[in-house]
Amino acid sequence: MTVPATKIPVNFAACGAKPVRNRPPDECHRLLYPCIFSILTLSISWYFVVLCMKRYLLLLSLIIVTLSGFAAIHSNNLGELDPGTGKSIVDMHVHVAGLGYGDSGCFINAGMRNNVRFPFYLWAMDVSEEELEQHGDRIMLDRLSSRIAASETVDKAVILAMDGYVTEAGILDKDQTQIYVPNDYVARETARFDNLIYGASINPNRKDAIERLRAARRDGAVLVKWIPSIMNIDPADRRHIPFYRVMAELGIPLLSHTGMEKSFANARDELADPLRLRLPLEQGVTVIAAHIATTGESQGQDNFERILPLFAEYSNLYVDISSLTQINKLGYLSRALEVDGLTERMLYGTDWPLQFFPLISSWYHLNHIGVGDAWQVSGIANNWDQDVALKVAFGVPEDVFRRAGTLLKIVQEGR
Repeated sequence: MTVPATKIPVNFAACGAKPVRNRPPDECHRLLYPCIFSILTLSISWYFVVLCMKRYLLLLSLIIVTLSGFAAIHSNNLGELDPGTGKSIVDMHVHVAGLGYGDSGCFINAGMRNNVRFPFYLWAMDVSEEELEQHGDRIMLDRLSSRIAASETVDKAVILAMDGYVTEAGILDKDQTQIYVPNDYVARETARFDNLIYGASINPNRKDAIERLRAARRDGAVLVKWIPSIMNIDPADRRHIPFYRVMAELGIPLLSHTGMEKSFANARDELADPLRLRLPLEQGVTVIAAHIATTGESQGQDNFERILPLFAEYSNLYVDISSLTQINKLGYLSRALEVDGLTERMLYGTDWPLQFFPLISSWYHLNHIGVGDAWQVSGIANNWDQDVALKVAFGVPEDVFRRAGTLLKIVQEGR
């Protein structure tokens, strides 16, 4: 492993950092988490180095572990990793969930509740089941709004509803629906906050799909979200053409998951083949291919390579860069940034709550961002600022961070 020769400041006083003993108790408590996460991340890296590489790298790994611990006490500012946008960025890919408490109408099926992922997702969303039962599912949005308010860069977030598994007969199959977050719940709850925006989800298999679509637009939805592989949606099904034409008429974009799906208990990955998006594109729908179809194959071809020719064919095709720093997608962001003209179609998103260690860490990307930037990013406490800084370190242009607000007409309409 070759580590870029980046100079790391060792004079912490000169860098503006104060000794830990002089920090207020609440700040010390806040800084504890990045410290722990950094040490754990590098400890795992050290373990694999010991197993797989030459012994002389052990010393280097131990040095990095030590530095990662100190990263928690350097300045929380973004410094050179500030995108230059001020507090104006829109995160257009944020998930919520619920268990039906407080008459939310949300539910998670038994397969997902019993899945090993379930407790981790609760933890990542900063809630417990007891808190949801006591305060209602809406507490999740309360905390989400507070975290975004504390960000120095992200001003608003699009909160995504999630329709269920609907059969070809138009019936919602609750047993097959792994997660359900109704439109009216998201519309109602996001209206309580200045920094949360309503993103709808409508399965086109529903008999009243077009009526739901028009209602969502009236209620202020800025997009429609699909995960075809868990919702039983074939984007290439020509029966959806009337739905697509109304989407184009209303000017509401489609945010559709593309590529392999591993966040749920089961999925039909063939439905997330990016080439299946040709049909809505041909009908004039603005399509945002979530995650740029990273990971997985369709018909023996890498999904990321599979989507690239579509950009030359359709000017109404965009992508979001959410989840591209996760450990299962290493290298994809740098590959995407090297594709000529692709940054002009990119939008910023996080795929929250999938923003936690060990799924994401700046230290996984030393070959792309170097030790200095990994150090800087790891010391940023706010999840959104940390994600922004990490993507700036990769070289994501400023326009990418601004584009979602413009495309979704959030900035112009003052939402």
